[in-house]
Amino acid sequence: MSVQDPTGGAPATRHVLVADDEPHIGRIIKMKLEQGPFRVSLAHDGQEALDVLAQHGDVDVVLLDLMMPQVSGLDVLAQLRADDRYRDVPCIILTAAGQEQQYRAAMALGATDFMTKPFSPKKLYARTAELAGVADADAGPAA
Repeated sequence: MSVQDPTGGAPATRHVLVADDEPHIGRIIKMKLEQGPFRVSLAHDGQEALDVLAQHGDVDVVLLDLMMPQVSGLDVLAQLRADDRYRDVPCIILTAAGQEQQYRAAMALGATDFMTKPFSPKKLYARTAELAGVADADAGPAA
């Protein structure tokens, strides 16, 4: 089942927030997701991620690095889950630190999934599409 826009045209785009303090990682993810029905907002630290969430009520999926300046990814996740608007929004944790302790902390706070860098952009795209409810036919090129 695909989600159509209200005018009956092309499938509706899904808004994805990508929060990562490494600009090249954010750009790679943005380029990959925008091959499909995704609109991407980039945040380069935790505070910027919180600002995007405060300004936009339409974020469908959050991709979140754990180790960021100002506000950590775990703190962003905690605030995300405390906000009624975003309590149920899927959140994929992306981090170079694949330690068991961070995994447990993120999952306890309500993370939906956890991917360790380096990750496959194709797999990240597929998981994001799945969590956003994008049908395979609407997902665009996954290669």
